[in-house]
Amino acid sequence: MTFSVVARCERTGQLGVGAVTAMMGVGKLVTYAAPKVGAIATQATINPYLGIDGLRMMAEGVGAPDTMERLIQADPGRDTRQAGYLDAHGDTAAWTGKENPPWSGHMGADNVMAQGNRLVGPETLESTLEAFAEHGDLELAERLLVALEAGEATGADTKGALSGTIYVVDTEEYPLWDLRVDHADDPAATLRHLFAESRERLIPQVKELPTRADPMGDAARKVLGHG
Repeated sequence: MTFSVVARCERTGQLGVGAVTAMMGVGKLVTYAAPKVGAIATQATINPYLGIDGLRMMAEGVGAPDTMERLIQADPGRDTRQAGYLDAHGDTAAWTGKENPPWSGHMGADNVMAQGNRLVGPETLESTLEAFAEHGDLELAERLLVALEAGEATGADTKGALSGTIYVVDTEEYPLWDLRVDHADDPAATLRHLFAESRERLIPQVKELPTRADPMGDAARKVLGHG
């Protein structure tokens, strides 16, 4: 049904989630991230509170492995769940319940965890992680996109893909990147198009928004003639 990646950029500290799935609207319930806290993907039979409560716990200083363990053990539907966790230090954890449809599993490396269910095989996650590792020069949003594209190239989800998302947080409480394809024949390709358009037309505007350190923001400063 779904494969996803949670990751941290070693250079910038950005945190993010990328996912592609056979259901509509993957970005609505699967992806969770907060700056300087962590990133979570919750999938299969989705429990949103694995993401909501997970970010709350990590914000309180609980690491990804302990966060996952506590939440999964408290979830009576855990055998049907799948989730990947990453904290702000780059530590990871994942869970694949025994009732997930085959092939299902998770794989991780430094600063990244990939998980998926109803896949053609482990090669989907292997290709995903390899692509992520090979493109450390890219910004996190594009690294996640490249990783998803590599996973998709293996055949990925045996039911086909219908939606996709890239969600990345930087220093502010609002996301830097929030790309969503809710219904498309080729969501990975549509994400690539949205990424290119957003990098040129949207992200420069996001970077001019107010921040905690700069409550005015460059956009308002330009309008008021202060810059």
